[in-house]
Amino acid sequence: MMMAAAASTQAQTERPKMAEEVFKNVQILKGIPVKEFMDTMGFFAAATGMNCTQCHVEEAGGNWAKYADDNAYKRTTRRMILMMNSINQSYFGGRRFVTCYSCHRGITRPLVTPDLAEQYSTPLLREPDEILRQPDGAPPADKILDKYIQAIGGTDRLAKITSLAAKGTYQGYDDPEKYPVEVYAKAPDQLATIAHAADGDIVTTYDGRNGFAIAPESVTPVTRLPLTGDDLAGTKIEAELAFPARIKQMLTEWRVGFPIMIDDREVQVVQGKPAAGGRPVKLYFDSESGLLVRFVRFTDTPVGVVPTQIDYADYRDVSGTRMPFKWTTTWTDGRSITELTDVQLNVPIDPGRFKN
Repeated sequence: MMMAAAASTQAQTERPKMAEEVFKNVQILKGIPVKEFMDTMGFFAAATGMNCTQCHVEEAGGNWAKYADDNAYKRTTRRMILMMNSINQSYFGGRRFVTCYSCHRGITRPLVTPDLAEQYSTPLLREPDEILRQPDGAPPADKILDKYIQAIGGTDRLAKITSLAAKGTYQGYDDPEKYPVEVYAKAPDQLATIAHAADGDIVTTYDGRNGFAIAPESVTPVTRLPLTGDDLAGTKIEAELAFPARIKQMLTEWRVGFPIMIDDREVQVVQGKPAAGGRPVKLYFDSESGLLVRFVRFTDTPVGVVPTQIDYADYRDVSGTRMPFKWTTTWTDGRSITELTDVQLNVPIDPGRFKN
């Protein structure tokens, strides 16, 4: 008990390190936590279609210190950040209307010549980042959420679930190997995922108040990252989704958007805002089965907003409730696949599982 209390006190008082405290040669992106700094790097990768070692010097691969070395790409990036900030300040009152992605759209050099084939082809319908107004004729959010609750077991049965412990495999992006993973959750909002990878454990925890991302040095230059801001708020919702009986109370300002297609199946898009404030999140429910198939949350960075997407599949019966045994997590600098083989409900869980 004393050790748990000490860990809790440490978590409450731990200050996240700023980017310039950890990395050398940070000139523009100062004053933001390391996790937000890494999210920003992911935004650059998504915007330009380049990876880390393409943007940095060749020697940076496997040597975190070499990422500080300057090159033409880094110098150009700094100028582009200042240019975007100037445009947004001068023409949009400081609101972020222009980002790297506005022009690059996943390619290194922005296109300057119109593509006639694209102009006269069927327009690509893009889903908006945020549902600003529920369209006329859209079903109420309560109806979609109620169908989901019934599809996975009903309110009474779900309300009796107080904890879960699961085992399975974890596979990282571009890695052919699968590693053992453990998942622990305790109602209403505690969650821990521990993947035992080759170079060390990859851990994400949330104890109901504080969250951490932990990984070996081969994965991240800082092995222990306190979660802050949108990352912390989003991890809290992920933890709450493990106990969906209270899903209606989990978020506020519910709105329903236009249906979209995922894997040739129509899904209803439902948006809600965290009760404690923060960016809206989206939940995607299969129109036929009512099951939750996707969750998307967003994290703000100095250069733009980055999404984190979790796709749920392979629903199976566990003591009369249906749970996804596979989820694929995708973000701007990685992807992982978790596949469960065994899930136990209402088992004792050591509180230390959620403390790091």
